[in-house]
Amino acid sequence: MCGISGEARFDGTTPDAAAVTRMTEAMRSRGPDGTGRWSADWVTLGHRRLTIIDLSEAGSQPMVREDLGLALVFNGCIYNYPQLREELRAAGHTFHSTSDTEVILVAYAQWGENFVDHLVGMFAVGLVDRARRRLVLARDRLGIKPLYLAETAGRLRFASTLPALLAAGEVDTDVDPVALHHYLSWHSIVPAPRTILRGVRKLPPATVRVVEADGHSRERIYWRPDYVRQPAHRGWDARDWQDAIGDALRTAVARRLVADVPVGVLLSGGLDSSLIVALLAEAGQEHLRTFSIGFDSRDGEAGDEFHYSDLVARAFDTDHQRIQLANDDLVPAVRRTIGAMTEPMGSHDVVAFHLLSEQVARHVKVAQSGQGADEVFAGYGYHQPFAGVPRHQAAGAFAEAFFDHEHAELAGVVGPAYALVDDASGDLVDADLAASGADTALDAVLRLDTHRMLPDDPVKRVDSMSMAWGLEVRTPFLDQDLVALAAACPPEHKVAQGGKGVLKEVARQVLPAEVIDRPKGYFPVPALRNVDGPVRELVVEALRAPAARQRALFRPEYVEHLLADPQAAQAAAGSNKLWQLGLLELWLQTHGVE
Repeated sequence: MCGISGEARFDGTTPDAAAVTRMTEAMRSRGPDGTGRWSADWVTLGHRRLTIIDLSEAGSQPMVREDLGLALVFNGCIYNYPQLREELRAAGHTFHSTSDTEVILVAYAQWGENFVDHLVGMFAVGLVDRARRRLVLARDRLGIKPLYLAETAGRLRFASTLPALLAAGEVDTDVDPVALHHYLSWHSIVPAPRTILRGVRKLPPATVRVVEADGHSRERIYWRPDYVRQPAHRGWDARDWQDAIGDALRTAVARRLVADVPVGVLLSGGLDSSLIVALLAEAGQEHLRTFSIGFDSRDGEAGDEFHYSDLVARAFDTDHQRIQLANDDLVPAVRRTIGAMTEPMGSHDVVAFHLLSEQVARHVKVAQSGQGADEVFAGYGYHQPFAGVPRHQAAGAFAEAFFDHEHAELAGVVGPAYALVDDASGDLVDADLAASGADTALDAVLRLDTHRMLPDDPVKRVDSMSMAWGLEVRTPFLDQDLVALAAACPPEHKVAQGGKGVLKEVARQVLPAEVIDRPKGYFPVPALRNVDGPVRELVVEALRAPAARQRALFRPEYVEHLLADPQAAQAAAGSNKLWQLGLLELWLQTHGVE
């Protein structure tokens, strides 16, 4: 797990090595263990290293194989690298390290642009093919690892974080009106390829982009499972699906143990993280390090779930650590968290992840986490009604359940310069849900959640917050084989038992019933959910700041309406409109965007 950066020039000039160094230094927290830079005529690559696999200098990056004519920077982990190494050795290749980085280089030498089809893991890659004069950019199937792009005439820059591109300079920092529409519609989610800034884009998940030395480029999506019933599963009953998904999850958890350092677990006490602990224990992992976080309770609302995490820790004899924080710690933590955000993220639990990662990173460099299970296995409350929605009504039902603002309402929310005539968010959802490759309305919604929304909410949140402290977090529920199998699973098995039914049946083999049948929980941060106390003061300060008035993203009368009526600020799926607005302004101001 690392931070990567680079610049390619297409106009005959030399890449700006100083700009690449600034990008690299801006990502020091992602890779505290080393740094490197490499240049060759039209491309410069930069890297910050977090040592997880092959702790020696042989695993350093940028990694160059002169004999192959290749250079590479890579962020992530390839879980099947030992198997690929043996396959490539059998094909006649040699290796000079024991790193997964070199396996990617040699895989490209063997299979060319199809190298990504052989990788099992999470990754963002920048690879220079010197003989063909190409820069190859690639991102993993579920978008677990980020890759941001800034393009101008004659130049392309890329980095693992958006703030790194800002550090390089010369970025168009105007707010993108379409991205703002998405942000206000979808709980602050701006899906790829857009970001909130007009001059920065994201390489979409499961995408390879090949950039020629003259600036021409092409992209292809290399993976996208169909959400349809497969002939191979004809005749399967609920027990068959339970067994298959249990086996796939066991494989996913085992894959994510590959490391030359210890691996822990972020244990919330919910079904998903508890199941990971149980399966690791089943596989023979002893004295596993587990970590939970909690805040002070507020007005009768619990601020922690320690009862359940303690129960799991005792059941599996883990080396467990509770992290208890007072509400007085919250505002300073919010400011630090916003500084760590690669993009504005409105979920209230992002602060909890930041604080949790800070503590966990003191004990381990790698941890597994339960993110993604709700999207893959229909765990959210709004998923349940879709079991009875006709396929052609999916878009309307999704908008009603998920959208924070309707398009017509946004005209009264955003400033005149940012208002859109067309419903950009509604049109995108309509097209996505109407596309072929999904049998039912719920299949279409789960595809939307997993492949468009998830990479830019929980996945991005976990990567940003953990890498702010040099912690690599691995997500077994986003294993490519498990996701493809779940996509083929009949929806009724997923929505059963109030959601994640098939997963709950897997869990009944290894977990106490109290953990499985408990009410669904989240990282509880009452002060953020309600935007009260010092958090409210922080939001008001940001929305009334001179920078906010000059930017005029939001109509002042709308902001004052939310401030005067806290109930009006409550939006779909538990989000808060006031926090959404304040968070965006806080992020822009924190990162010096004018």
